[in-house]
Amino acid sequence: MRARGMTYDTGFVLHGRTSRTHFESTVVRRELAVIRDGLHCNAVQIIGGDPERLELAAAAAAELGLEVWFSPYPLELDPQQILTLFRDCAERAERLRQQGAAVVFVAGVELSVMNRGFIPGESPEERVRQLISRPEQRADAMRELGVRINAFLRDAVATVRECFQGKLTYAAIQFEQVDWTPFDIVTYELLRSAEVADRFREAVRTLAQGPKPLAITGFGTAAYQGAGDRGGRVLEVVEHDPQTKAPLRLNGVYERDEAGQAAYLSELLEIFETEGVDSAFVYLFALAGYPHRPDGDPRDDLDRASLGIVKVLEGHRGRTYPDMGWEPKAAFTAVAQRYRK
Repeated sequence: MRARGMTYDTGFVLHGRTSRTHFESTVVRRELAVIRDGLHCNAVQIIGGDPERLELAAAAAAELGLEVWFSPYPLELDPQQILTLFRDCAERAERLRQQGAAVVFVAGVELSVMNRGFIPGESPEERVRQLISRPEQRADAMRELGVRINAFLRDAVATVRECFQGKLTYAAIQFEQVDWTPFDIVTYELLRSAEVADRFREAVRTLAQGPKPLAITGFGTAAYQGAGDRGGRVLEVVEHDPQTKAPLRLNGVYERDEAGQAAYLSELLEIFETEGVDSAFVYLFALAGYPHRPDGDPRDDLDRASLGIVKVLEGHRGRTYPDMGWEPKAAFTAVAQRYRK
């Protein structure tokens, strides 16, 4: 693969609240250095909803020589709000590119499910149910969604191109049926679940045979037994605060399985490498709000459900990196070994 990548979260913004409460520039730079040196990455996807944070992290990554995928991640916004966010971020990404950084602009992630105005519903879960609940109407619903999302993406491309002159992509779900004509790179959020495991490699091979470079983002799983079989349903084991949507605890006891998470990522990276994928970005380095709590009720150990390859610690530092408030999981080592090859 040309780009061996990791996804780095600067904080998801939902209804004015950010998922990452602590964001310090020195910590960001140190973590990005670990991504480069400890994981052997040469690219990083910077995601989040705050343009200033995105720019800070992107600039730090560029200083380290990493290729930057500048990736605003809107949540529960309407189309006009999304375009406003993209315009702001495109200006920042272009400033960075003009300074000599290698920058790819990602014009959103799974927009139809994660935002308003594309599929009826008040939450991502409701929208997916709306789309698949009536099999006899599913084909028509998918066609309508394709028309709607492509009309918006044409506006998004025009908005971004007013400011940004580098390479452009969009992190799509396959059912969105994106017209890739205005984009430089074809990018899919691609998860392997038990239902598609037997044909996953062939699907990747087919996608990689297209005329444009293929990037895979959004792939990862959690560190509990059976998580890899769940695919996109991996976080359904988490109970959330009904108002803030913050994670509270697990809805049952799930056996910790760091080896399973590590094997899943290693297997997928091997597939991407051998089947012609241009760029891959593991999801993700660390997930704020999902701390490792090894003592007490195992349902309080939110890290078991975290897709992060490091476990976030509470009130103390790690051993491997004594200046950091996290400790690598087995998945960290697996990704490092695969990328080092």
